[in-house]
Amino acid sequence: MDNFLNTLLEILKYTLPAFIMLIVTYMIVSKFLTEQTTRKQLALFHETQNITIPLRLQAYERLALYIERISPRNLLNRVYQKDMNVAVYEAMLVQTIKAEFDHNLAQQIYVSPGVSETVRGVNEQEINIINTMARRLNPEAPAKELHKVLMEYILTDEGAQPTEVALQVITDESRRVLTHGPQA
Repeated sequence: MDNFLNTLLEILKYTLPAFIMLIVTYMIVSKFLTEQTTRKQLALFHETQNITIPLRLQAYERLALYIERISPRNLLNRVYQKDMNVAVYEAMLVQTIKAEFDHNLAQQIYVSPGVSETVRGVNEQEINIINTMARRLNPEAPAKELHKVLMEYILTDEGAQPTEVALQVITDESRRVLTHGPQA
């Protein structure tokens, strides 16, 4: 029995320190790998920010340009032609707004749902204003009459125009992205 105990102690004398070293080595390597993974994730996050922020800012720029292009002050004169009647002018205005919206639709994946909904709302409001004003007139009347009614509406409406509100929302969010990064 004494021989067995001596052999066991001799085995433990070599294996116990090796086992302790194995555990310490495992803990050190595990901590090192965890830190390396965290560093790589952080580097990837910063790299993604460098790509994402310019794309988001470009999307805000394109949506602001869209809003400016469908703003009645810009749209009415751009589409108006002397030989049109009210029905044709109305159709051209609506078609232009829809075409501009479709052209910029993909930009909405880079912006917040709030900005996206604002842009969609302005699109619908502008079309509704045009349609409402056109219904008050004879469809065969010269387009000049619809142009005049729409301009009077814009100039006499005391509230903020939908396009002005949308531009403010887009500007505010783009500033947040510039100052706080893509998670803003």
